[in-house]
Amino acid sequence: MRNYLLILIAAFLASCADSHQILRVTSNSVKLNKKASAYISIPRDGRYGQISYAGSGATAAQTILSSFSKYLTQVETGNEYQSYKDALSYAKNNGFDYLIFPSILAWEDRATEWSGIPDRASIKIAIINVSTSKTIDSAIINGKSGIATFGGDHPQDLLVKPMNDYVKTLFQ
Repeated sequence: MRNYLLILIAAFLASCADSHQILRVTSNSVKLNKKASAYISIPRDGRYGQISYAGSGATAAQTILSSFSKYLTQVETGNEYQSYKDALSYAKNNGFDYLIFPSILAWEDRATEWSGIPDRASIKIAIINVSTSKTIDSAIINGKSGIATFGGDHPQDLLVKPMNDYVKTLFQ
């Protein structure tokens, strides 16, 4: 009985933990210049089925801004969604060195505490050298909440740690 109880407690604690994943799309070992500037475009808001999460694009861009601001002295985000072409044009016209172009692949804000369905967030990030218009790095950042969240979690919260980990690799 005691072993059963320990297994049950361990399983419960494991269900509380968030999981994160970074999938490098490019195999380059890119090192970005800390003296460079970056423009982060606003992705389209996330959707799940018929549900649109208004403001999730701007929220995702702010999470990315927070991670890159630790390494770059000049980082700026857009004010609204821009196509790749428009974002690259803006970055060129305003003298930025890098365009960081995110796309929300998944954004699910669930009432996990009563439904048992975890929150999810997935963002693809492309880093473009503005002067050459070439993608120099690309990754997919995934986050999934644990089942026992006790409320208060949101998809953007699942991106902070893996985003920080990914950006750190770009400057080391």
